[in-house]
Formats: sequence, C-alpha cells, structure tokens
Amino acid sequence: MAMTKVLTPGPTPGRDPSRDPGGEQRAAARPGQTPALASARMRPRDVVRVGGSGLRARPLRVFLSALGIAIGIAAMLGVVGISASSQEDLNRQLEALGTNLLTVSPGQTLFGESSHLPAESEGMIGEVGPVTAVTATGTTPAKIYRNDHIPAAETSSVSVTAARLDLPKDVGATVVSGTWLNEATHRYPATVLGAKAADRLGVVEAGPEQRVWLGGQWFTVVGVLAAAPLAPELDTAALVGWPVAEERLGFDGYATTIYARAQEASVVAVRDVLAATANPEKPNEVEVSRPSDVLAAKQATDATLNALLLGLGGVALLVGGVGVANTMVISVLERRAEIGLRRSLGATRGQIRVQFLAESLLLSAIGGIGGVLLGIGVTATYASFQSWPAIVPVWAMLGGVLATLVIGGLAGFYPALRAARMSPTEALATP
Repeated sequence: MAMTKVLTPGPTPGRDPSRDPGGEQRAAARPGQTPALASARMRPRDVVRVGGSGLRARPLRVFLSALGIAIGIAAMLGVVGISASSQEDLNRQLEALGTNLLTVSPGQTLFGESSHLPAESEGMIGEVGPVTAVTATGTTPAKIYRNDHIPAAETSSVSVTAARLDLPKDVGATVVSGTWLNEATHRYPATVLGAKAADRLGVVEAGPEQRVWLGGQWFTVVGVLAAAPLAPELDTAALVGWPVAEERLGFDGYATTIYARAQEASVVAVRDVLAATANPEKPNEVEVSRPSDVLAAKQATDATLNALLLGLGGVALLVGGVGVANTMVISVLERRAEIGLRRSLGATRGQIRVQFLAESLLLSAIGGIGGVLLGIGVTATYASFQSWPAIVPVWAMLGGVLATLVIGGLAGFYPALRAARMSPTEALATP
C-alpha cells in the first residue's frame, strides 16, 4: 500500500519572520516548541525581575532620573502636608480659644470724624441674653519707653491701653511671665506687656526690678503676655489698670474695644444686634467683627499661596517625567543588541514592550516612594519648627505614588513601543 507524505508548509526563504504579523502567533501555536517560544506572556515576577535588571545596569542614570521624580513629589506633598498641618493648628487654636468672641469698636461719623462708644455700652451689651461675658480696653494718650533717656520720637509703636481685670480670661490671652493685673495692682503704676511690646522694649521677663518709662513716670512690669491670636492688638500694647489710666495717664474712660462672648448657637444673632445695643442712637458709627473670621481669611490667603506652590511642584514632577522618558529612550538605543538577541531567541514584541514599560514604571515608583518619604520629612521638620502638629494626608501620599506611576507609564510608552518594533536583524546589525 502506497504511503502518502504530508508536507507542512515552512517559512518562505528570504522572508524575515519578525516582519510577518502572524508569525509569532503561528510559532507560539506549533506543538513541540520550547516554553520560552510557546508562550507570549511573562509572569509578574518575571516582569519585575527583568525590569529590575535593566535598572541595576545603570545605577547613576537611574538615581538622577528618580531624583527628578522625587523632588516633584516631595514638593507637592510638602505643600499639602504643611498646609494640612497649618490648618490643624488653626483648628486646635480655635477649639481652645473659641469662635464665639465678638468685638465692638467705634467707627466714624458721617463727616469722617472718629466716634466713640457711650460709657454705658459694656453694661448694655452684657444685658443681651446669649452674651456670656463682656470686657473692654481703652487706648490712652500716654507713651512708653524703655527708660527716661529714649528720645520722644522713638515710641517703638507700642500703645498704652487701659484694661479690665477679666480681659485675659475673656479673650483667651495667657501670661507667660509674672502675673496679670489684680485688685491690688490695677490702681498703681503697674503694667503687663503684650508679646511684641515686650520684645520691642527689650523686656525678657517680668519682675519687681523690671521697670519702663510710661506716661512720664516709672511703671513696674508685673507680667508679659503670650501672643493673642483672637486679639492681636494686645500684642503691641502696654496694659495698665483702668483706674490708674484715668488718674495718671489722661485716659477719658471711653472704651475703644469691647469684647463679648456669646453662646455658640447665637453668635450670628448677637452680632446682628451688637451695633444697635452698643450705641442705640448711632448704630451706624459702630463696627462689629468676629476675630475668628480674620483667622479664617488668613487661612484662605495661605491656601491661595499653597495652590501656586502646588503648581510649581507639578512642574517639577513634569520635569522628572521628562527625565524618565530621556533615560528610557537612551536605554533603548544603547541596548539594541540585547533587544535583537532576545527577539532571535523567541521573545515577542509584547514581551519587549512589557520589559521596557516595566523598567519605566519601576524607575518612577522608586522616585515616587522616595519623594513621599522626602515630603513627609520636610513636613515634619517644618511643622516642628512652627510647633504645629505634623499632618500628611494619606490621600496625598497615595496620590503622589499614583501620579508617578501614571507619568512613568506615559514616559515609557514610546520607548517601549520603539524597542518592540525593532526587527532582530536590524537590532543585531547595530554596532
């Protein structure tokens, strides 16, 4: 019986299998092929191993490219972290000081002249139901100097202010040295300096031997205040008792600022009636404010600046992405022989693409993780100098790493595509 020989069509002589779009698929489907040639897929472990080996071969270039990514991520994370830390510090301050403080001060008349509050204003404001505390200060014409040899023109921008005894408690001010005025000292030449006033006058701490030249006479510094966030005008003031201000400093007795605490739920309602309550005849000559709103406005200003800095961080991150793309393009050009050898041994175009894309992603991931760690360090260091709680949002850290992976993928896409398109003969022929 005659035997029939079945012929299997082979490759056409002179034809480059790499230029046959279906060649790789047909080769992978042939039975009996080795595993390396039969499968066009690489396990994730193999992808990481192959990508890592390419990076280890060029440590300096990889370090510089990763550094560019790290700087961009650190800048962005630092801006977000410092802003969040500042916000948390503000929230803690407001929680401790309260947002229910309102201030009442005289405005101007219809003719542009300075007005003043009636002497009964404090008492009338105290009669408002939701108001829980009322205190006041009054500006005096007296001047203060470190000693009696200072020229009269050099006032150091420190004002002399009469104060009620319950002022610190109601405005949230604290004494850092000495004591506050009391029933025994507010009738005598004694003063408490605000934080900036003490610094400008060269007073380090309060004490019986510490005196200043105030209103043409010596006053003993009995206390020094810490900075008062809700009443910053106290920071540049020398505070004296109300009676001694009237008796010795030419004070007319009219309050220039009234501080009122109201129940939290009624702050807005109280603010609406304070002007008419303080000066029923001329409510248009009264100014009412909420100090916590000023702090919130300052925070909004800081947020605008942070947005600008965030944009600069984004530019730095883009520059890092360009560095990654540059590294990968050069890597493709330098490794043509390697690409050709792998293609000759059966590596598919998809495997070559995956290899170079994996290198790009690993390089970006290294830069991203390094940038996150650097950003956390910058935030923690700055926050410690400012005595803030160090806050770095988790979403910012995850977003930073994700951003680097996206940039790495985009930066490595073209080099990976270019490497995959190389034919084995072209790549091996490259010197």
